[in-house]
Amino acid sequence: MAHPFIEAIRERVLLADGATGTVLRERGWRGPSPLAVLEDPGRVRTLHEEYLRVGADLILTDTFEATRIQLARHGYGERVRDVNFQAARIARDAREIIGTPAFIGGSVSPFGRDLAVGSVTPQAAGEAVREQVGALVEGGVDVIVLETYPSLEEVRIALEAVRAVTDLPVIAALDFVAALTTPAGESPREVAELLAAEGGADVVGVNCGVGPRATLDILQELAAAGIEAPLCVKPNAGLPRITGGQPLYPSSPEYFANFALRAKDLSAAVVGGCCGATPEHIAAMREALDGASAGGANGASDGGGVPLAVTDTRGGGLDTGLPPADEPTEGADGEPVGEPDARLRDKLAAGAYVVSVEIDPPRGINPRKAVEGARLLREAGADAINIGDSPMARVRMSALALAVEIQREAGIETIIHQTTRDRNLMALQADLLGAHALGVRNVIALTGDPPPEASQSSAVWDVDAIGFIRILKRLNEGVDVAGNSLGRPTDFLVACAANPTAGDIPVELGRVRAKLDAGADLLMTQPVYDLATLEEFFERLGTVEAPVLLGILPLMSSRHTEFIHNELEGVIIPDAIRERMRAAGEAGADAGLEIATEQIEEARALDWVSGVYVMPSFGRYEVAAALVRQIRAR
Repeated sequence: MAHPFIEAIRERVLLADGATGTVLRERGWRGPSPLAVLEDPGRVRTLHEEYLRVGADLILTDTFEATRIQLARHGYGERVRDVNFQAARIARDAREIIGTPAFIGGSVSPFGRDLAVGSVTPQAAGEAVREQVGALVEGGVDVIVLETYPSLEEVRIALEAVRAVTDLPVIAALDFVAALTTPAGESPREVAELLAAEGGADVVGVNCGVGPRATLDILQELAAAGIEAPLCVKPNAGLPRITGGQPLYPSSPEYFANFALRAKDLSAAVVGGCCGATPEHIAAMREALDGASAGGANGASDGGGVPLAVTDTRGGGLDTGLPPADEPTEGADGEPVGEPDARLRDKLAAGAYVVSVEIDPPRGINPRKAVEGARLLREAGADAINIGDSPMARVRMSALALAVEIQREAGIETIIHQTTRDRNLMALQADLLGAHALGVRNVIALTGDPPPEASQSSAVWDVDAIGFIRILKRLNEGVDVAGNSLGRPTDFLVACAANPTAGDIPVELGRVRAKLDAGADLLMTQPVYDLATLEEFFERLGTVEAPVLLGILPLMSSRHTEFIHNELEGVIIPDAIRERMRAAGEAGADAGLEIATEQIEEARALDWVSGVYVMPSFGRYEVAAALVRQIRAR
């Protein structure tokens, strides 16, 4: 006889819960998530009850990173059984209180980076998983859920360990990146075929890493593999942004409701949410799925509601091969060779209308596409090229290396983005001294997006963007953070970012004011699609002595528009523009260019706007070049 969970997924789509860790942090818990089951069990039980109350059929225990190895980092290595047994009991208590026949899933996390670099061996990982699963089974879970695994190699280790302890059903959900592969480079089809083989998982799926749109793309590939195993999807609520020290996730409950319907159409057996998904998101999904089952108006999944968007907004292909670079970069006097004649600083000081365009570094080792794009943009009339620092917290070529190549090969000044996420104080200063020696004079100081689970990286954040600006200004005074002389001062133009549509405007206003007070020379905004919102933000900000470049992100299609609005935290697109992009149909790129041109013309009337900062999507530098030509023609 089949397990009740297996019987249930054969009969209907099961709705899983949303996030645990991110919601607990949002509600005030500050310790490692699994320790809350010992130190604040009521908070955990309340969250489980909320998910069950809004209709979740499956809730996961608060045991992510709760093996002996992971708990030992917090001094709880000897309490594996206590943590996992208690977590299962709390979930069962919540189910009993609400009186629902929901299933309890025992959450088991990967070791990720530790396993990849060898600090945890496969044998030790397997033993740790067996111990954890034994405690979860003892605590009464119904299903084992392997979630956010970065590779098939690691999920196989975990599966073998689980099978050695219990015959309960197993859900194996891997993490995927925006390129629609696992961090280890495995395709959805490879994942599906191997996990569905004999001895594999009972349910195969994807969670965390990406938002709803990319998850649907992965689900489609999983479904196309033609496997027998049921499919599970639990995406993040879009791509987060750090505001006030906390990650904010952009995807609305309505957007998740539409996602649930699309996932159902693609034959998903289990649908839920991961980081950033709250009880409100799960409630909206429940209503949508119930409406679909009843054949009601809310069940329409033919494109109504909130359209889901394209997977990635920022382009950049995978290239290979690096052209030679044997020319000197610095003369005998220590000044850079080949530095562009016209300085961005001088143009801004003279009141010129400045145009900068963003180029993302390649994911591989060949910068040719980026260099050619920079050359095209220089010829179109751009003044500078912005270069992202592993945007979206995904690994790319260093911004500094690409900046040097662009300045030398394309003859246009660059502004490098540098985040405090990836570097401690020593590395920040070392990189800046190297950048100055190589002729890079413009830096935008950023805190950086939080690294996703798939990156297997840890954030540093010795300082935030405000502290980073102070460091840059100290270097410009000729000393490092410790007060040691540099011999001579640096000459950096220090830029900072502002987001006029941030989730918490008072916090953002305070941070932007602090950046300006720390000495920022240039203010660059995130994309803003509503002039009134922009004006209100700067009115509340008060006097700004630094020049301002307005962020412009040309829209490419209706799907692109919806992705930005629903899955990028801090970017809001007015309904009128969204409707205009929907009506444009196949001519979406032309409509987006027209909207961008109108935005720029309207903003020219604002005397504090000194130019624009254009962010082309999908590496479409020809679109940015066309926009630059239109700007220069006026």
